[in-house]
Amino acid sequence: MCCGLKRRFLLLYATQKGQAKAIAEEIWQQAGAHGFEADMHCMSEIDKYNLETEKDPVVIVISTTGTGDPPDTARKLVKKIQDTTLPPEHFSHLQYGLLGLGDSEYTFFCNGGKTVDRRLQELGAQHFYDTGLADDCVGLELVVDPWIDGLWHALKEVFLLQKEREGMNSAVDAVSNSLSAAPHVVHELNLSSEVQNLKLEDEGVKSSDVFSQKLVDIRLVDSNRDTEASLVHSVPPISESALNIPALPPEYIEVQFQDTHGENPHLSSLISEGTVFEVPVTKAVQLTREDAVKTALLLELDIADTVFDYQPGDAFCVMCPNNVSEVEELLRILELSEKGEYFVCVKVKQGTKKKGASRPQHIPERSTLKFILTWCLEIRATPKKAFLRALVECTSDVGEKRRLQELCSRQGASDYTRFIRDPSVCLLDLLHAFPSCKPSLNVLIEHLPKLQARSYSASSSNLYQPGKLSFVFSIVEFAACPTRPVSRRGVCTGWLAELVATQLHANRSTVDTNGGSCSTKKISIFARPNNAFHLPADPSIPLMMVGPGTGISPFIGFLQHRQKLREEHMDWEFGETWLFFGCRHQNRDYLFKDELRCFLENGTLNHLKVCFSRDSSSTAEVAPPKYVQDVIRLHAKEVARVLLKERGYFYVCGDKKHMADGVSDAVVDILSMEMEADKLEAMKFLATLREAKRYLQDVWS
Repeated sequence: MCCGLKRRFLLLYATQKGQAKAIAEEIWQQAGAHGFEADMHCMSEIDKYNLETEKDPVVIVISTTGTGDPPDTARKLVKKIQDTTLPPEHFSHLQYGLLGLGDSEYTFFCNGGKTVDRRLQELGAQHFYDTGLADDCVGLELVVDPWIDGLWHALKEVFLLQKEREGMNSAVDAVSNSLSAAPHVVHELNLSSEVQNLKLEDEGVKSSDVFSQKLVDIRLVDSNRDTEASLVHSVPPISESALNIPALPPEYIEVQFQDTHGENPHLSSLISEGTVFEVPVTKAVQLTREDAVKTALLLELDIADTVFDYQPGDAFCVMCPNNVSEVEELLRILELSEKGEYFVCVKVKQGTKKKGASRPQHIPERSTLKFILTWCLEIRATPKKAFLRALVECTSDVGEKRRLQELCSRQGASDYTRFIRDPSVCLLDLLHAFPSCKPSLNVLIEHLPKLQARSYSASSSNLYQPGKLSFVFSIVEFAACPTRPVSRRGVCTGWLAELVATQLHANRSTVDTNGGSCSTKKISIFARPNNAFHLPADPSIPLMMVGPGTGISPFIGFLQHRQKLREEHMDWEFGETWLFFGCRHQNRDYLFKDELRCFLENGTLNHLKVCFSRDSSSTAEVAPPKYVQDVIRLHAKEVARVLLKERGYFYVCGDKKHMADGVSDAVVDILSMEMEADKLEAMKFLATLREAKRYLQDVWS
């Protein structure tokens, strides 16, 4: 199709971590092959598009962040369309298709996309294509790929209908013929798998092109030794199949090495919103015994000399670096060890074919190579398929090249999930597994996401301990596995543990919260906005708190705050307080045991219900409850009373999949029983509690 006949559509994306943008760029790249022109913009660029006057179809790709919020880049538009004075026909002229991204591990799955979708419908906009909701829990590509495949036919139908309305049937025929001549995704699964020579040059290659290749001499290892699939080895049918692989993303970053003179930018320059505070760690305590399954630490920060403010229940972010040894290993593999301290200048490559190319905001214009790899790029990130596609071009061994193609292909979707996504394989793992792969620095900058600050719940009260901010975390451990030959600690928890290792060693003889000073160590933090996980404004309202393991963290802050209020306002009425806590072993990982006893003794906490999942009780006639959801069921009458009669608040903090869902199910069953209603009605009532901010969760997967 000639350029003059290409049909325009508006392509908007709103992203928090870059996934929605990457998918929008994939749509933009494919559009030309199907006879369309995508006018792509970030949703925050509201001066570059106007939905009020938009006549062409609109395609929206939007992620979800936090506890169901639209991403920061969507805030302006969401605020604009949520104006209650807008008439119901405000967008009656608009036709759109929406792809939402989310994670079903969280309660408000794809709520960012659902919010925009619902509001556009309320204002009269019409779907030209069904909404897609992609789940990062099982793999976004399971929905994203077929959704994009079907998009082109839906767009074709939109333009055909438009032309028919205008009475331009002759033009319709021309467009239809041109579209039929373009490569079409719908038929690609029926293509023959006959073997041809593999061509890796991507000049003019479209995303739906089929790459086939001879199966001679391309086995990674001898087939007599390997009969099962692995990260580096494939078996039939994929090893004998023609492959549909993504288009090669156009390079758009240029890196120039300079000298070793100068200073790296301050960490605050890496944050687009909010103020960064560098604060000393004044206390570090191990809360668990040495033989506990997980090691939990408490760190106390001194914020007295800052304007950092928080409420109990607030979360904040810790800026953390990548592991030093992993950065060094990456430099070694890339043969850049001698260049680590060199400053590099990062610019957009002249003549790039990438739409709207710009230097990533999280990459400084000038900094040392080590700074970029240490503070800017998430080198532990699981590589997306587009990254694998780019790595194909950096791989010299033909067998390794083929395997990387398989892993990023449609046919290799299950292998990608099994050998890359599920075991959380990272770039270093791939470079060890495929030693002939030598990506350039610009490829890493283009495809590795921003190193995200890690979020933690405050476990203290500024009213109770002015100038102090505490938080609790378990050191995350990743065991070695076939696709990851070395064990690792979490990026942030491993770094924090190493940072305070000396102080922990000094306090090893005791497991209490007295700790000692380690003020020479400092970390950078910033507030995380929009957190509704707070105590009720009315202190007379009863509350129930569910926090097993480190999920107890914010509730320590709640109880500290409530204790101080009771001391300062003895004439106030205070509501009943419940805490459900659980851990594996009473003598190994019962966090804040002494503090909780004090809260009980002084009346701040009225009811403490605990359970221990790994402690056996051979003498008990009836087995004690193992998990907090089991304990909650034992107190069904009290739960129903607090929620139904006393309009109390219910808080849940901790693991999403293995705890929070179980607690939610228990509450639904209790409501169903006490309301004498079916389960659906109970679920609806729980939804109203969520809407009213009376059932609140702070959970993680």
